[in-house]
Amino acid sequence: MEQNYPIKNWSEDDKPREKLMLKGKTALSDAELVAILIGSGSRNESAVSLGKRILSSVDNNLNALGKLSLKRLMEFKGIGEAKAVSIAAALELGRRRRVEESIELKKITSSKAVFEIMQPVIGELPHEEFWVLYLNNSNKVIYKSQLSKGGITGTVVDVRLIFKTALEQNAISVILTHNHPSGQLQASDADKEITKKLKIAGEQLDIKVLDHIIITENGYFSFQDEGIF
Repeated sequence: MEQNYPIKNWSEDDKPREKLMLKGKTALSDAELVAILIGSGSRNESAVSLGKRILSSVDNNLNALGKLSLKRLMEFKGIGEAKAVSIAAALELGRRRRVEESIELKKITSSKAVFEIMQPVIGELPHEEFWVLYLNNSNKVIYKSQLSKGGITGTVVDVRLIFKTALEQNAISVILTHNHPSGQLQASDADKEITKKLKIAGEQLDIKVLDHIIITENGYFSFQDEGIF
């Protein structure tokens, strides 16, 4: 049976904070990083063991951990409000960093590149959102915007607003994206109809609609890849 020892009794090399300072942040496991956020464990459990227990509850999936509510985190013995807030704040910062890194004038060379940009933004939402990526003549993203936000099963698309923004940003082309909270990677008749409508409208303004990509937490559906265009 595994013995639990307070971190203060560990060797310097095994203490998460000291280990980070000595070896750098990449040397730490996820549980050790969570332990630093927690700060201290309890009399019967170290912070690292508590971190392992929390991660185990979500199958060691950091995305799933980021979705846990404060109430759910506080159900773990040893996690109070302050520690739950620290964990939630750290994971939200990580999510926002992923979003910012993904959109820095990234050149779009495939539908997968769009998925990598938009999955952190809309892939895990419980409701549907419609976003547009605006590209320059080098196929680099110069702007992205949320066009609409809807319920679990749909959202409303304003055609005029898409191309008004495209003209304001001097965009040469656009890529349409929206998420399916259900996880279903299939294009509905409504998805196909709005895509056709936007493609025709874009042709009148010489702004090309390159693709429409449906995003879920774990995958994507590209109209271009599937030959629907």
